[in-house]
Amino acid sequence: MTLQVLHLVGGTTDFYAKLSRMYAQSCLEATSDPARYRFCLAYISPDRRWRFPASLEPGDIESAPAYSQADALAMLAQQKIDVALPQMFCIPGMTEYRALLEAQQIPYVGNRPEVMAATATKAQAKAAVAAAGLAVPAGQILQQGDRPTLAPPVIVKPNDADNSLGVSLVMEEADYSAAIAAALRHSRDVLVEQYIPLGREVRCGLVEQGDRLIELPLQEYRLDSRQPIRTYDHKLVNTDQDTLALTPKAGKAWMVPQSDPIVAAVWPAAKQAHRALGCRHYSLFDFRIDPQGRPWFIEAGLYCSFGPRSVIGWMMTAAGTSLPDFFDAMLRQAI
Repeated sequence: MTLQVLHLVGGTTDFYAKLSRMYAQSCLEATSDPARYRFCLAYISPDRRWRFPASLEPGDIESAPAYSQADALAMLAQQKIDVALPQMFCIPGMTEYRALLEAQQIPYVGNRPEVMAATATKAQAKAAVAAAGLAVPAGQILQQGDRPTLAPPVIVKPNDADNSLGVSLVMEEADYSAAIAAALRHSRDVLVEQYIPLGREVRCGLVEQGDRLIELPLQEYRLDSRQPIRTYDHKLVNTDQDTLALTPKAGKAWMVPQSDPIVAAVWPAAKQAHRALGCRHYSLFDFRIDPQGRPWFIEAGLYCSFGPRSVIGWMMTAAGTSLPDFFDAMLRQAI
């Protein structure tokens, strides 16, 4: 059976719209298979208007007619969508627009709106996993005008932004003001948290297969005393064409052998986090490993774009499942 697959793309800010297009375009190129799927695109622009472009090329998006949400949803109902893949990374995209899919009774791949809302708020995600017994750095939430009470070294970050936007390492009290100001440019709430000394930093992905929760190979990042935390520049770069691109991973990230001692420590912690947060289909978590080898939960990033450089897809490939087969399995599991 050929599936009618909706790719829900765009964003409520210019940055997140660009980010969404980048990831979605990569997915479309990697998973196109006319024998299996008919792809259709719904693009939400920062003004919240909907378009149904022929492609994600800027010209095709601009030339596509714009619709109100009510009219767009009526059009979707006529398209007999079998399953959707949300590719929006702004807060409304992760919550409101997934809820719209549920209201339209369209199955979709990925976590539900309430889970995305909880994990988008870093302090809330930390509280949930801490209650389940995971180690989390001590922290506090600040707003404009509040004074921090945690002594440096600390990490200062927006409480609800991604891709390390506005993240700073504060080593001295004098650096606090600039770091808080940088975080406030991306969120009204700032999370200040204890700096965990660098041992290692890894990401752990999990995938549901029926009733089983499968652990994937860990991805480790190259960090050192000169660059002890990951920043925006580790992840994204602005191109000359006013678009976003992923930074090269060569030499900066690699898969951890299963025989490595940290695997046995991180996998159970990731499973605890998955269950504590109520995840489904898949999950992805960042852990800081201190010099004594103890994993500390840093945050959840519950996204998978199903492009060649999507982290969970990369992990699945390392585990022996091709990206197209993983994509197909997730679509059919969602249905």
